[in-house]
Amino acid sequence: MNRQEKLAELRHLQTKADAIRQELGIHPPGRVTFQSYRNAVEDEIVVVEADGFGGATTSLVQGNYPVDFFVRFEKEFATEQEAEYAADQLLFAGVAPSRVLGEPV
Repeated sequence: MNRQEKLAELRHLQTKADAIRQELGIHPPGRVTFQSYRNAVEDEIVVVEADGFGGATTSLVQGNYPVDFFVRFEKEFATEQEAEYAADQLLFAGVAPSRVLGEPV
């Protein structure tokens, strides 16, 4: 199989994967499904990023996301909904990051 055939196969597989994800109601890998400032003064941002298989990671980052930042807390969740609920707890319920996301990175 030459390069062009491999690229055509890859496009076909990606189209198929996208259709399955849409049918399952999940996002592709790397898609930010939620992002909001937790504390604008300290440049703290809560980010939820899908893994492409129904799960997601919730992170508390500091800095100029997505260009120049560092991760303060991070946790992987089995579902995108659980990850977004964790973000909700950090932002709107006032729960401490260590209680929602565990130990600092």
